[in-house]
Amino acid sequence: MIYNQWYAILESKEIPKGKPITVKRLGENLVFWRDQSGKLCCIIDKCCHRGASLGCGKVHGDNIECPFHGFQYDGNGRVCVIPANGKNAPVPPHYNVQSYLVKEAYGLVWLWYGEERTMLPELPFFDDLKEGFSYATFKDHWPVHYSRAIENQLDVVHLPFVHYNTIGKGNKTLVNGPVVITQEDGLRFYVNNIFDDGKTKPLKPEQIKNYEKLFQLAFHFPNVWQNFIGDKLRVFAAFAPIDDENTMIYLRYYQKFVNFPVLKQLVNLLGNYFNKIILRQDKRVVITQIPKKTSIRMGENLIQGDLPIVKYRQMREELQELNKR
Repeated sequence: MIYNQWYAILESKEIPKGKPITVKRLGENLVFWRDQSGKLCCIIDKCCHRGASLGCGKVHGDNIECPFHGFQYDGNGRVCVIPANGKNAPVPPHYNVQSYLVKEAYGLVWLWYGEERTMLPELPFFDDLKEGFSYATFKDHWPVHYSRAIENQLDVVHLPFVHYNTIGKGNKTLVNGPVVITQEDGLRFYVNNIFDDGKTKPLKPEQIKNYEKLFQLAFHFPNVWQNFIGDKLRVFAAFAPIDDENTMIYLRYYQKFVNFPVLKQLVNLLGNYFNKIILRQDKRVVITQIPKKTSIRMGENLIQGDLPIVKYRQMREELQELNKR
């Protein structure tokens, strides 16, 4: 994982009030619950007393109570009550587990995976999706490292083969460019795939004029992606790392061409049903790739059309080097 980053890891609606939930993210078993004000808390799901899962316990006021011996933890991971010692007995400071800073925004739960800082960076969400759109979400588990899942959405070469009967219709196998613009928070790339007439040679990125008018996609580190289908229609994905061999993908259909309360949700659900078909076409192939995790040097023979993937790997390695633990 890249350290010192905000990761989108869950949907807010997955965490109810009054009940803890346990999920594995970033290689750790985590327990989430809401305090009495609704604020989200997140700590390691392992009691420091005898190792029981706190997620099997219950919410007790602002705290979470271990189901084994009733130890209560606050949102900072500190034990504040040991019933066997008496409810008012002081608790030694080493009775604690790691906590994580989490925020809720845009219907997602974001976890700060990094060192404590006075000033934290902004959440890496897309500005143009913050207002005006409605959406529907579905999630899908992939048995691959999150880098594999991300690179699939940066791959402009696979469309006519994996999606030959959906978004890749037309047999546009020849790839011009693509043009890739690196930005401080990620990359944006522009796609121009055409039918191969046997005579035309693919253009190099610098040969493509007015590329801003082409079909475009964007990625923000560490794990969110957007497909710009139109001014009023987008597809968004968050690639939540479970561990080094598993990822939970949250895929959303965003639109603002229908705004009637009931009708817009129906449109969103139908759009996301189509998204699911597309994603499952990808999944069938990506889960066969070896190895499950990618790196900048891994013995692959890449081509010009793989430029977004090359840039992603380069930027990812730079961020990992810059944010070493």
